[in-house]
Order: sequence, then structure tokens, then C-alpha cells
Amino acid sequence: MEKTYLLKGLDCPNCSAKIEREVGELETVERAAVNLMRQTLTVETDAQGEELFETIEKIVHRHEPDVHVTDITGKKPEAAAAHTHEHDHEHEHGHEHEHEHGHHHGDEEGSAAFRVTKLVVGAVVFLVGLILPRFVEMPFAARLGIYVSAYLILGYDVLWSAVRNLTHGELFDECFLMTVSTLGAFAIGEYPEAVAVMLFYQIGEFFQDLAVDHSRDSITALMDIRPDSAVVLRGGEWVTVSPDEVEVGETIRVKPGERVPLDGTVIEGTSSVDTRALTGESVPRTWRPGDSALSGCIAENGVLTIRVEKEAGESTAAKILELMQSASEKKAPAENFITKFAKVYTPVVCLIAVLLAVVPPLLFHGTWTEWIRRGCVTLAISCPCALVISIPLTFFGGIGAASKKGVLVKGSAYLEALADADTVVFDKTGTLTKGTFSVTQVSPAGPCSREGLLSWAAHAEAASNHPIARSIADAYGKPVSADELTEAREIAGRGVETVWQGRRILVGNAALMEEHGIRAVRSSGGGTVVHTAVDGEYMGYLVIEDTVKEDAAEALRELESLGVKRVAMLTGDRAEAAQAVADTLGVRDVKSGLLPGDKVACLEEYMEDAEKTVFVGDGINDAPVLARADVGAAMGGLGSDAAIEAADVVLMKDRPSALCDAIRVSKRTKRIVTENIVFAIAVKVVFILLGALGLIGMWAAVFGDVGVMLLAVLNALRILRA
Repeated sequence: MEKTYLLKGLDCPNCSAKIEREVGELETVERAAVNLMRQTLTVETDAQGEELFETIEKIVHRHEPDVHVTDITGKKPEAAAAHTHEHDHEHEHGHEHEHEHGHHHGDEEGSAAFRVTKLVVGAVVFLVGLILPRFVEMPFAARLGIYVSAYLILGYDVLWSAVRNLTHGELFDECFLMTVSTLGAFAIGEYPEAVAVMLFYQIGEFFQDLAVDHSRDSITALMDIRPDSAVVLRGGEWVTVSPDEVEVGETIRVKPGERVPLDGTVIEGTSSVDTRALTGESVPRTWRPGDSALSGCIAENGVLTIRVEKEAGESTAAKILELMQSASEKKAPAENFITKFAKVYTPVVCLIAVLLAVVPPLLFHGTWTEWIRRGCVTLAISCPCALVISIPLTFFGGIGAASKKGVLVKGSAYLEALADADTVVFDKTGTLTKGTFSVTQVSPAGPCSREGLLSWAAHAEAASNHPIARSIADAYGKPVSADELTEAREIAGRGVETVWQGRRILVGNAALMEEHGIRAVRSSGGGTVVHTAVDGEYMGYLVIEDTVKEDAAEALRELESLGVKRVAMLTGDRAEAAQAVADTLGVRDVKSGLLPGDKVACLEEYMEDAEKTVFVGDGINDAPVLARADVGAAMGGLGSDAAIEAADVVLMKDRPSALCDAIRVSKRTKRIVTENIVFAIAVKVVFILLGALGLIGMWAAVFGDVGVMLLAVLNALRILRA
């Protein structure tokens, strides 16, 4: 059973990782995932009742005392957050909890103001302690009192967190390291250094929170695409209601400047439409009657009347929101590595610091003060904050940067995999080609006429939304209705089988005809050949041709420059049509006439020799191969719901070049992650060695810890400019 908890106020990547790890280690929990953007914790568990909730609440409050925990299983996080604002879990469960100020605070304005006030007051008191003795002779007790006051103002929350964690067996975290190192500095008389460590640590934490908020806001702003209301026609009047209340089949109206609330079909009006929120494109598109209307787009200069085709929860805007808000749950290997690294690294460094402080004075007659100072310096340097904060933040920002370009990545694991992709496999129809077909040849057979062949084919395809079906209907030129069909069955990779006016009609490729023992006429030309048979009698074929997308050839060339070694095309079309497109684009590796299972088998062959394989497709029959690939990329605008659901990356522009954008962002993200890992570890190793040798003091230790963290966070934020 899956349970979801809202962690209102969670804003720390480091604490998120700890909460996720500790909850995941509970006996009754099979899996735990914290989503920092949505501020949720999702667990797979068999536990019943309040016991699990109370355990999770204790774990969360151990790391983030100000975070409110609420069980929102079965609810939307947004709605639950609004509910929690008025009626939090203390009232729901009959508990009252004390919320001390932890070293990370929630996102409420009062908490942020308190942090700034505390930081400013502590810094002023510290500066008074540094400067005043230079001008006024002060007794030792007064100077010590000033430093202790500044220390407590700046670090009381760190001290309290260290004590609280100590009682729960949590020894090796940043609070423990900061407490031991600064108290050690006080013990050996280095009062200014002790306060400075706490001051700059708090400054670093403050900037970390700002960075997380900035990164979260950059994604949230991009996702502000779902309107709060819809204007629907009811009883002859236009009524404003919530989009959730609008039913499929109802008619809605969108005026200039308004955002389309639900997916549907334009039935009246023409307007230029801003699609940037979905596709990242700055050039408006024009919608006319008969065009698909996607929620989240903005009408610019005309009133549109739209027939609703999907409920609010199934709309394009809702699905994009869900994809983006769930993105942080699929963690990259680099994130998992850092979590494991910090778990081992911190205890090892603590042991080194203790040995450094104790062994030389005991065995080699060293000075206790000097070696304790070196041990404290080592502890102050050793915090792995730069890594555990900047790495998730970089991936978080990378997902945001990709979304600005109209590419939705479902998790950092897929973003990292894209950077290593050396094989890209494309579907043909709707992916490399536009999917806007036209009938270029009508070849009736036997007693059937040209008009008769088009009629049989158009009526048989009436229930299908496939581009080929629409092109046949356009060529027929007369209205057809799926209501006239008594049976309708789509055969993946083959065609359709329907019953119209008591006649059984088969429309599809040669393989479909062969399966039913019908001898079809072969066509030697290009394009897609669609055969038609009625009650087992062959009626002829249509040739339908597609056009290659304008950016397809350039995108394939660019993939090579991005390090992709192999580009292939898999399609269910016949060999002649597939080869014609391949020749146009310069694709050498082509396999045609494939069923969905055949595509999976071909992809697995490519995967044997590839580091990472990307498959790009758009149709229902692409869902299995999208799910099988290392990274499945679906064309979002024309793509089917099944393809988008199975894919790991959604290309909202419906252009192959969007994949190049995604790979560029992924490579930049991975490069920044690598830079932060190498930089942070290298600086800490060097500074720990210098500290052990007594060549640097606590001031340098401050840079080795907080300075490195700040630089890593600032470097991580570069990805948002990608």
C-alpha cells in the first residue's frame, strides 16, 4: 500500500535525504521517496493505523522541527497544503507539539524574517567583540561574555539539534561536527574563531535555502499553467466554474488573454495561441475549428469555443504538473552516491580528528592545546554539506532548465542517463515525420470504384484518431461517424477491423491482409500503402505519404556532434516508405515492418553494444519500447497518453531537435555535478591535511566548509541559465 505525507515547510536537500534514508530503513517500509519540490514523502508499506505516522513524524522533527507532517494519502498535495494551513495535524491527531527553531526553517515569512534578524544581531554582537577591545580596555570576562552571547544567538539551534540528535544516536551530522569543533575552539581560547565558524555556517545555510527556493520557484513559475476557473455553457448561459466541475462533451469559452483550462477541440473561432508554457516556443500557433486545444496555452487575439475532450485530471496541463512535481523522486546515481559517501566519510573524518587531538599528546608528548586545535579545525572542515546540498540542487535546476526549453524530464536519473547516451533510436511516423498525411494514390481493384474504395476505408477508420485515418477521411470529403460502426477493433501494427452496414471491413497493411488469407496487390512506390478488404474480398489500396519534419535532418546531424555514435530508425511501415524517409535524412540503420514486440527486440540488440540508449516515439504502439529503453522520449503534443505515460522524457515541441536541447542540458548538468564533486572533495582533502599539519587555523576551516558549500551552490545555480 502506498501512503503519502505532506511535509509542509521542508526546504533542505540534506535533511530530505536523511529523512528518506531513515524512513526507508523502517521494518514496515519497503520504499521511501522524498519529493523536495512537492514537499511530500511517499512510502510503500503494509503498516496500518497511527503508529507509522507517529514514527515518521518523530524522524521528520528530529531533522526539521518546524515541518508539519500530514497524512494526505489519496489527496492532491496542493489541496492538502491548503487544508493544512487552517487545520494542521496537531489538531487532527489530538497532539500538541513544541516547534523549536531548527537549523532549517519552513517557508513562512515570519520564520525567514526571524532567521535574518538572528543572523544580523549575531553578526553585530560578534563585530562588537572584535572591534571594541581595540579602542576600550575590557576585562576578560566582558569579552568572553560578548563572544558567548554572539555564539548562542547564532548557534543555539545548532547546539540544540546536536543534543537532540545525540539522544537518538545521530552522531555524525553537520550539527554534531559544528558543535564539537566550536566548543573545542572555546576550550583552547580561540573565541573569535569559534563564533566565526557558527556565523559563516549560518550564512551558508541561509544562502542554501535561498538557492533551493530560487530553484523551486523557477520550476513552479514554469508550471503555473492550470487556470482556477473555466467558463462553460449551461442552460444557454455562460457560467464560471472550477475546471474540475466541467464534464467531457461540454462547451467552454476562452477569451483573449485567458488560459485554456481543459483539453478539447476548437469548434468555433480562430486565435493565435501562446504555447510557451507547454512547448517553450516563442512563436504563437494559430488554432482554427477542428484543431486540438491543449490546456495551459493562452489565447491571444480571438475568442475560442472548445468542446471538452478530457476531464481536468487527464488534461495536458494536469499531466505536465504531475510529471514535473514528481521529477525529484527518480534520483540519479550521483545523488545516491553522495548520500552513501557522506554516510561513510563523516564518521571516518571524525575518527581522524579524535585521533589527531588525542594520540600525539599521549604518545609523542605533544601540546594538548595545539593538537586539540588541529582536531577542531579538521572537524570544522569535514562537513559534507557542499556535496549533499549542491548535487541534488544541480539536478533540480537541470530539470527546470530543460522545462524552459519545452522538455519535461521525469527524474534526475533520466537526466544523467541522457548525458551518457551514445545510441538514439527513432520511430518514424509522427516523430521524424509530421504525421500529417495525405492520400496521393487511390488504386481500386476488381469491381470497386475509386469513390467506393475511399468510402469503405473512411467508414472503417471512423473510430480511429490516427493521422492516417484522418487523411483518408479528408480524401473522402464526406462526414463519417463512429456511431455507425457496430464493431471496431484496432490491431496494433496492422490496422483496423470494423463492421459497417453489416459488412466486415479490414483496412491496414499487407500483413493484415495476409493474416486473413486475402491476396493484396503490391505497390512499388514510396509512401504508406493501406489495403482494404470487405467480407474477405480485396477492394484495392491507397498510398498515403507523410512529410519529414523541417528540423529532423539538422537534429540528426547535431546528435553526432553531441557524442551520439549510432542513430537508427524503427517503424511498422513497409520497407519502401521507411527507406524513402531514411534516404532523405541520411539514416543508414533502418528496420521496417515491425510490430511493437519486434521494436523491443531490435532495441535490445542495440542496447547490448550501447552505454545508454534513447528511444524517441509518439504512438500507442511505441509504449512498450519507450518503457524498455534506458531513456524513453515521447513527443508530447501529438503523442498519445500511453506513450507519454511510458516515457521518461516528454518533448513538448514535437520536434526531434528538442532531444538535442535535452542532451545539451543533461551534459551541462552532469559537468557541473562532476565539478562540484571533484572541487569539494579536493579542497576538503587538502585543507584536512593542512589542518592536521597545523598550517591553517579555524578561519581557513570556515572557508574549507562554508566557503566550499557556497561556491558549490552558486556553481549549481549556473544550470538555470542553460
